[in-house]
Amino acid sequence: MAIVTAPTKACAVNPLKMSQPIGGAFAFMGLRGAMPLLHGSQGCTSFGLTLFVRHFKEAVPLQTTAMSEVATVLGGYENLEQAILNIYSRAKPKIIGICSTGVTETNGDDVDAYLKLIRGKHPQLANLPLVYVSTPDFKGAFQDGWEKAVERIVDVLVEGPSANGLRDPSKVNVLPGCHLTPGDLDELRVIVEDFGLCPSFLPDLAGSLDGHIPDEFTPTTIGGIGVDEIASMGRAGWTIAIGAQMQRAAEVMQVKTGVPFRVFERLCGLGPNDEFMMFLSEISGRPIPLKYRRQRGQLADAMLDAHFHIGGRKIAIGAEPDLLFDLSGMLHDMGAQVTAAVTTTQSEVIERIKTKEVLIGDLEDLEALAKTNHCDLLITHSHGRQAAARLKLPFYRTGFPMFDRLGAGHQLSVGYRGTRNLIFEIANLVIAHREENDQPTPDTWRTAAGLPRCSGNRSSTGAAGRSIA
Repeated sequence: MAIVTAPTKACAVNPLKMSQPIGGAFAFMGLRGAMPLLHGSQGCTSFGLTLFVRHFKEAVPLQTTAMSEVATVLGGYENLEQAILNIYSRAKPKIIGICSTGVTETNGDDVDAYLKLIRGKHPQLANLPLVYVSTPDFKGAFQDGWEKAVERIVDVLVEGPSANGLRDPSKVNVLPGCHLTPGDLDELRVIVEDFGLCPSFLPDLAGSLDGHIPDEFTPTTIGGIGVDEIASMGRAGWTIAIGAQMQRAAEVMQVKTGVPFRVFERLCGLGPNDEFMMFLSEISGRPIPLKYRRQRGQLADAMLDAHFHIGGRKIAIGAEPDLLFDLSGMLHDMGAQVTAAVTTTQSEVIERIKTKEVLIGDLEDLEALAKTNHCDLLITHSHGRQAAARLKLPFYRTGFPMFDRLGAGHQLSVGYRGTRNLIFEIANLVIAHREENDQPTPDTWRTAAGLPRCSGNRSSTGAAGRSIA
């Protein structure tokens, strides 16, 4: 069991975490026709919008109540009212997701009361879902904002069980954590559908932020799960929660609708995917398709090939709790040692990470730990690139944000295929770094050791008579 250490520094020198409001807004981006709205200053929204646009390389809908100093002191009712009316008249959204910020939380704005007043004053808003979630950015992190937003969406939008209480066993709710990419969700959708099941993803970033080009411009999200589909999730046979952060949302779903749930804390690695496949086979009543048996064999072979390069390596990882737990578990299965682990917020899974200590800190802490422990590989988001350069370590980018590489939304790490690809990417980074630094490789060790080159000729007289020179 890992020891969890809280930060002792007065401030974050090189921040690792992203804020709660950004995480909450990110969840609303997985809903069709949605407009996320940050109740705070323009700067809060501009910062988050910049991160999203640089990460996905797409136009991202995000609005603000534009709180000034005076409005913050006097209360944000008028700003919130005007923002909602402007969005309603100009963008025609299907839903508005409202996230608080540190400014309005410190002032104590009662947003739920504001929304009741606004609805009573403006009857045209009667049928427009307005979902508010409290996400102060002075505590918690990106994962906490996502978790709270999804829980709130389930609580507000999912309808209770039908009068007859019947559920469709072929329908499955999938609640993915924020550590999964649109590419991951696409892979999971194919896997679930191959078992004859019909999945509903909440949120569904694969429909809204997968990089597709729409026929016409729309000011709201261009895909994702619809409000009507969310309302019907209570008639599903099962709820699958991916990541410990989705436990609470799945519990709210069960209490409200009676739909049972299963939490999969990891979907990167051989063992976790075996459990996932067996569960899908059990609830669908179908055998595991042959293509996944073949993919499993490919993953096992990839693990065998790559463990020569990954096994025994010392790894430094900085990520949100569920992503840290997922990646560190897979690397531990490969024989690597996670000797530096830094995360952003508290979670029940970080104590079970296979390492001695997990620090809730920043990238400066990660760099110091990586240097002290003589790590061989650094894994975090794009803000860790300077630390990797200073330490002269191979650097694998993952998490949010990833702005200095293309394809962040299509990065794949779930399922047998995703795990296989991730293993190859990491192993190839290690190999390339070793070659760049003139370290011996399987092709160059003889020269490095001062031995003659292999002639390539082998005797055919049997094992005892073979030449090894």
